Amino acid sequence: MIAMARPAALLALLIAGGVYWQVVCQLDRVAEPWDAARYWTLWYPVSFVLAAVAGAAMPKRAWLAGIIVTAAQLPVMWANTGIPALWMLGVAMCAVLAVPVSGVAALAGWTATRARRAL
Repeated sequence: MIAMARPAALLALLIAGGVYWQVVCQLDRVAEPWDAARYWTLWYPVSFVLAAVAGAAMPKRAWLAGIIVTAAQLPVMWANTGIPALWMLGVAMCAVLAVPVSGVAALAGWTATRARRAL
């Protein structure tokens, strides 16, 4: 387990999140993850699970996992479409989407910390 949120761990999470969102784009044949037909029913909920696992692995800054996993959509969008005219709207949307994911990641980190103390 990662004891704290080290830059290398955060970079690895960003890369893993980017790969995840690119796979989403490829599977649903879209340029932007949130354009996927199954975004709200499958892909976004799976990002909660990814962030929770990462949050449990780095409990001191678990909330960062939610932000990173969600924000990883932005480089995917940029790579697939360039910087669109609505780029700032996309950044704002990612910020809003990151809030509940960060909460789940923080809860996972808190739970992991309590579980480790109980052992």
